Amino acid sequence: MNSLKVLGLSFVLCAAISCKDNQEENKTSSEATEAVENKLTKSISQEKIDSVTQLAANQYLSMAGKIEEGEYPKTFYPKKEEFEASNSGWWTSGFYPGTLLYLYEETGKDTLKQEAERILAHLEREAKNTSTHDLGFMMYCSFGNANRIDPKPEYNDILMESAKSLATRYNDTVKAIRSWDSAPWNKAEKGDLVVIIDNMMNLELLFWAADHSGDERYREIAINHANTTMKNHFRDDYSTYHELIYDEQTGEAKSKITAQGFADESSWARGQAWGLYGYTLMYRETKDQKYLDQAKNIAKFILEHPNMPEDMVPYWDFDAEDIPDDLRDSSAAAVIASALLELYKYTDDENYFNAAEKMLSSLMSEEYLAKQDELGGFLLKHGVGSKPANSEVDVPLTYGDYYFVEALKRYEEL
Repeated sequence: MNSLKVLGLSFVLCAAISCKDNQEENKTSSEATEAVENKLTKSISQEKIDSVTQLAANQYLSMAGKIEEGEYPKTFYPKKEEFEASNSGWWTSGFYPGTLLYLYEETGKDTLKQEAERILAHLEREAKNTSTHDLGFMMYCSFGNANRIDPKPEYNDILMESAKSLATRYNDTVKAIRSWDSAPWNKAEKGDLVVIIDNMMNLELLFWAADHSGDERYREIAINHANTTMKNHFRDDYSTYHELIYDEQTGEAKSKITAQGFADESSWARGQAWGLYGYTLMYRETKDQKYLDQAKNIAKFILEHPNMPEDMVPYWDFDAEDIPDDLRDSSAAAVIASALLELYKYTDDENYFNAAEKMLSSLMSEEYLAKQDELGGFLLKHGVGSKPANSEVDVPLTYGDYYFVEALKRYEEL
């Protein structure tokens, strides 16, 4: 009898253990199935990305043959078949070498890297430029990428010098970095301090400098600038003004206006793009939830705006007067797409991924993407620099190309 009881108990225990093992196995299998089901589905094929990347590399190598020593591509005017370049001090000078370096990473073509290095040797002089806030664009998009790909002590030195130059424009009363120097064209007077939303993009250089040098002053400047901008630049719906004018003695915000948008109270598309990208990178560098919330709210404004076109390439201003017949801005779409792909990484919200994917699909279409040997070597048609100033309107833009190639790279890496 005791033997039967022991045998029965053993059978029950074995059955229980077997049942538990089966439950664990089923649970593991279920989790694996769920993981497969939740895997990101991409609609842009690798073949398509490779094709566009190869086109881009060929275009930029072709462009290299069009510029003289000391010139930096700005734009191309299709109607006149006219190529326009700048000098090294112009705010867009870093995008050409930066794009070359991204394309070198994607294709492995040494000629791209060699051309970038040729440009960097000339661009180095701008590290001591204290007359501009655009040193992040100029020096981090160029030397920052070069240093990431092929680290060199001299790149570190140039980047540190650039960060020092940028920090000289910081005002501790306003707690922001001066963007433009006061001038009649930007409506600022003596004693004023101008801050534009674009300046959020230059903070990445300061974070790098803090990490590299251990000097937390650079981080403090970046955080203060972001906080001041978040407090004063944004409306209740999380759209942003383009330009704010502060009293540099009191820190008071005196005027909220535009320079490149349709109107002071309108929402200039690239300004919204700079804000989205800027606060996404602020979260990356600080992991402060308020910056992630800000980025998500800006994204909501952009993606849910009733004037966002079906192809997700925004009009140059969300409140432009001739919608739906007004101009699109491909550069704004490129910046937004790149920012949304990074924001997706921090939120797992597929709405961000899907929107970015739609933007990229549109930018890769014949409507927006140049063919081989078109546009003087540039990539994206239909960029708008400053419509109010009738400057670079409905043309390719060097920064549009840079963020387009960056967005493709980010998409591929997800």
